[in-house]
Amino acid sequence: MIDLPLLLAFLAAASVLTITPGVDTAMVLRAAAVEGRRSAALAAFGVALGCLCWGAIAALGLGALLRASEVGYAVVKFAGAAYLVALGVRLLAKPRTALTEAGRPKGRPGGAFWRGVFTNLLNPKVGLFYVTFLPQFVPPHRGVAGYSFGLACLHVALTLAWFAVLIAATAPVGKFLLRPKAVKILDRLTGGIFVAFGIRLATSTVR
Repeated sequence: MIDLPLLLAFLAAASVLTITPGVDTAMVLRAAAVEGRRSAALAAFGVALGCLCWGAIAALGLGALLRASEVGYAVVKFAGAAYLVALGVRLLAKPRTALTEAGRPKGRPGGAFWRGVFTNLLNPKVGLFYVTFLPQFVPPHRGVAGYSFGLACLHVALTLAWFAVLIAATAPVGKFLLRPKAVKILDRLTGGIFVAFGIRLATSTVR
């Protein structure tokens, strides 16, 4: 049986966390403004898949194992930090200005999707967030694994809904932002955000 007050409390908390700006938001916004709705949607679904994978890992207890393992946590943390910094440095060093005939920057199909996936999978804080956050909202006498994964799915649904709002709000100004100068500025701004988040992840000690 669902504990409605507990579920509503989770939805309220998850909604606030969802709309808090982060590297995922920056990635989707940039994709929407520079590459179009399709690329932004792919990035959003990539982020969602990464979250679902972490939700499953946390539900199976591997997230708790990662939390207990200094070496495992450090490996995933620094791999994720290196990935974010590498993405950021590439955008800072070589911001895109060349447009295709369709009016979109050149890029590999599906690239936004995999960036979304790996940005989440290489961030152990997503898994630790699920491990520490979700159990608080599991009613007594309910299976923790199954219910936790269900809550993770709800969080992913909220995330996709929020990204849909962001994409819809950004797309109308896409034509202006597709100007070469605007593309370069946006790439460098996003790159700076990625580098900042990568450094923050690498230097983080909160477990």
